[in-house]
Amino acid sequence: MLRIHGASHRFCDGVSRRSFLQIGGLGIAGLSLANLMQAEALATNGAARSTISKNPKSIIQIFLAGGIGHQDTVDLKPEAPKEIRGEFNPIATNIPGIQLCELMPRMAKMMDKFSIIRSISDSRDEHSADHCLSGYPGSVRKRTEQPSMGAVIAKVLGPTSRVIPPYMGLTKMCGHRPWADCGEPGVLGRAYGPARPDGEDMTAMALKDVTLDQLQNRRKLLASFDHYRRGIDQTQAAGMDSIYQQAFDVLTSNKLLDAMNLDKEDPRTLDRYGRGSDKNVDDGPPVWNDQILIARRLIEVGVRCVTLGYGRWDYHNNNFGQMKERLPLLDQGISALVSDLHEKGLDKDVTVIVWGEFGRTPKINGAGGRDHWARANSAIIAGGGLKMGQQIGSTTKDAAEPLDRPVKYQEIFATLYHAMGIDPHSFIRDASERPIKLLDQNCDAMHELV
Repeated sequence: MLRIHGASHRFCDGVSRRSFLQIGGLGIAGLSLANLMQAEALATNGAARSTISKNPKSIIQIFLAGGIGHQDTVDLKPEAPKEIRGEFNPIATNIPGIQLCELMPRMAKMMDKFSIIRSISDSRDEHSADHCLSGYPGSVRKRTEQPSMGAVIAKVLGPTSRVIPPYMGLTKMCGHRPWADCGEPGVLGRAYGPARPDGEDMTAMALKDVTLDQLQNRRKLLASFDHYRRGIDQTQAAGMDSIYQQAFDVLTSNKLLDAMNLDKEDPRTLDRYGRGSDKNVDDGPPVWNDQILIARRLIEVGVRCVTLGYGRWDYHNNNFGQMKERLPLLDQGISALVSDLHEKGLDKDVTVIVWGEFGRTPKINGAGGRDHWARANSAIIAGGGLKMGQQIGSTTKDAAEPLDRPVKYQEIFATLYHAMGIDPHSFIRDASERPIKLLDQNCDAMHELV
């Protein structure tokens, strides 16, 4: 296998290995993109998919690993006792009656471009991304192999271009592996899983003896491929020509390479998003705003769905100190992303959803932290042509339970599918042609949002 090597990194599992991008530049579940193309060819009866969908809809799913505190972000309780309300004060937004945490001033100034769901009622006490990426709890999804939303989108809507994967995951590998999940294809098979940069450094893309600039020269890369092909079995090479050619088309596409290369971005935009750090937060993903910007750039070039694990929010101790360090960066990155989508005229076609797997306990523990709390959770949503500038649902005075309008995950997923132009009540077919329901609950899109 021809490999494009990058920098050496030590992974969170303690294994030192070289970051690399195999043929095609992206990998999925141990497969190179060439293998992925072959899997897709088999999934489409032996021929690589040729239909290019013109549906412009796309989604960015941002997973806040560990579960962020709703009462410290979008559902503050200033009248509650100190052991419940905590250290933060609410601030007014540009929508009368809606308040956010004082550490979120940028989003507060543009609340008319967001909606907040404050009363998610069916979280599970499970540290995984499954519920937020598929609409199914991890324990259920693993048993049923229900596909993630990104996989459904890849199958139903397909690619927008021959050289752009429909589904990409940017979440870095981290110590707690379920937080590194980019969304499983389940019963749909690997052909519809997320393509992801294989390794720790998305920009360290250099073929041996070929620089990054030369990599973008199609003739040099294909010449390297021809040399490689002469050294293997010719019958096998002939059978794989079209598959490898498509993989090379992806790798040598200026669109995809440029989207992941922030050297080509205006420095003022980089400053607007903020940088954060590419270092993992303990055993969770990094708070790295570059990835939020890359997600927007990938959507611009035609990726349908981008998933991103952002930060580690499981603050059983020093909740307020850690929130002071990281919440302002989330505020900066999300506000820049949504502002950009509006300025570029993409706000009707691109949906952004930001949430974690559960909320946090109403009462602050002895270590100054908040523990797991599945009985109340929250989400921030923007774009998609949905109705913005509102808060949906409320919780009791101690933020412990939904007080009105309890919302289920699958209601939110029905809304996200609706925004993507996919009927949430429809079926898809797996590799064996069995019909698979998108959602197992008879949920309609949320009337407040559509």
